[in-house]
Amino acid sequence: MTDATFPQVRIVPLRLLKPTTAESLLNKLASITGVQRILIRGPGLPENVPYGPARGNPNPHSDRSTIQVVDTEIALRVQVGEVILEVENDSLIAEIQSICDDFFVNFPYQIKTGRFMKTDPTLVDYARYGPDADPDLIGLADPRSGDRPVIIRTK
Repeated sequence: MTDATFPQVRIVPLRLLKPTTAESLLNKLASITGVQRILIRGPGLPENVPYGPARGNPNPHSDRSTIQVVDTEIALRVQVGEVILEVENDSLIAEIQSICDDFFVNFPYQIKTGRFMKTDPTLVDYARYGPDADPDLIGLADPRSGDRPVIIRTK
């Protein structure tokens, strides 16, 4: 179980981020000492068309690519619409704000603090990872996905 006292920060840009832009932002955020977890959310980029007359055919989308964050390659399965960070303490929020102010110069963004990730194991977490799950995975399980979340270790 993760510690529920860790503050969380949600960064929501006005636009969906392209893979190169998302890679640059994630690398800047991952370089901050004290960031526990980073979660990206946005519309899905399925490999195959999920519905309609082209159902089952390959879905060629330019934003489904591989990005490099720290030393980990990540295959983007979503268009980056928001970034959620869990940090060690409130003092890091000012540093995150500063990075975002310098990064988002061409379009606006919002930054909010609060609870955006689950901090206690859910039924899906238990079913997927068992009773002795890695605390870094708590609240990150997608019940519809067959893939595990990507963990980037910066420590």
